[in-house]
Amino acid sequence: MQLHALLALEARAFARFSRFLDQAGVVVHRATSMPELIAAARTTPVDLILIDGDTSGGPGTFEDTTGLVAGLRPDRERPAVVTITEGGSGLRDLPGSAGEGHVLDAAWSDAVIKQAIEALVRRRSGARRERLVAARSDQVGLGDLGRASPQMQRLLVLARRVVQSDTSLLILGETGSGKERLARAIHADSRRRGGPFMAVNCGALSESLLESELFGHERGAFTGATRTRRGYFELAGGGTIFLDEIGEMPLHLQVKLLRVLDDHRILRVGGEEPIHVDVRVMAASNRDLEAEGEAGRFRADLYFRLAVVTLTVPPLRERREDIPDLVKNCLLRFGGIMPDPPSLDDGVMEMLVQYAWPGNVRELFNAMEQAVLLCDGRVIRLSDLPARITRATVRGSAMASAGTRTPGPITSKPLSVARREVSDAFERSYVMALLSETSGRVGEAARRAGINPRSFYTIMKRHGLRKDAYRSSGVSKPHR
Repeated sequence: MQLHALLALEARAFARFSRFLDQAGVVVHRATSMPELIAAARTTPVDLILIDGDTSGGPGTFEDTTGLVAGLRPDRERPAVVTITEGGSGLRDLPGSAGEGHVLDAAWSDAVIKQAIEALVRRRSGARRERLVAARSDQVGLGDLGRASPQMQRLLVLARRVVQSDTSLLILGETGSGKERLARAIHADSRRRGGPFMAVNCGALSESLLESELFGHERGAFTGATRTRRGYFELAGGGTIFLDEIGEMPLHLQVKLLRVLDDHRILRVGGEEPIHVDVRVMAASNRDLEAEGEAGRFRADLYFRLAVVTLTVPPLRERREDIPDLVKNCLLRFGGIMPDPPSLDDGVMEMLVQYAWPGNVRELFNAMEQAVLLCDGRVIRLSDLPARITRATVRGSAMASAGTRTPGPITSKPLSVARREVSDAFERSYVMALLSETSGRVGEAARRAGINPRSFYTIMKRHGLRKDAYRSSGVSKPHR
């Protein structure tokens, strides 16, 4: 995502500082008065504000600068304000400003000014990234999982029936389909929502380490055990423990887990006294655990103890109706780092729905995170999506758009009609992908297609496509 800077500087200073901001990849806006600056800062996703030393009513004092910041968007992310002074001591943070107020000495050389600007941009970009990561980890409820498809409607009905109980749950589904997300949603809607949610990937830890991580250990239990340590079962007290990739758990630990499920007591490694734990257990796997049990790789008694209720999360490709809701939830969640969540440009949602999503919901969330980071802060365009999505959609969407995934609709049409629909769908997807990969540069797209730009424009017009929709940045910069 591009950062935006609002400059309220006299002409010479504006030209100087906007040049350095441009080089750092920041979109520059200009304000010629304090009312104009305040109005722009309230409506534009501004990250940095540069003002002359006397613009805030004083020579860059802490009170004046922080007062300006507090009045801009008190309920949103506040921009960093940089007060430009002459003859100061260089770039410094204002005391107590929490990174929102800075003073910069304009007497510095261009090289030093450039370094100072780049440091501010890096700091702001890092903070933006941290907020985005935090937004991804926020708790979600069952209503945030997508419920337009019949498959998810049936799943959510079953999940709501068991949400308030303490019974064990087994969640099955492909990698990335949202098994942990479903577990978190059930926890968030349950009576245990005030307690912790502890997630453990059983396949990511060695056999010896997994036992200690789950059940804890006593001091001196093994080499390096210099202190007593509680395990995840104790740390999850009053809440939920989620055992991901349970099929990877060694057989001897499966025995210990079965005992915990039966009597709600754990024994630390090296310990002698059982410890009672109040925790709900949810487990997940992308394997067929019943078949694993028949093959001797998973205990059948543990499978039946875990699978009191089994929830199977369908892959995203089988519930495309949920994609718009999932995208909306992503934008609302990630949009917390901006004044307003970005919107989707023409063709973006269509391409998201057509894509096969081999990585399931996880891939969708990662794609939307990239789009939010790369967009101009207002509109997500096709060029902001990962290139693999546009490329794969070109290969697979033509037949799908014509209805060939279900034999009935396509075979019910005359060959000439079916051929034309398939051809039109492929042509549109092909042109959309070329425009996306070239950021709307029609000349380059036409060259790749092997036709002249006029013919390419004619095809775009026929399919209602505009080159502006594929440009990487839709915010025009002011004249200087």
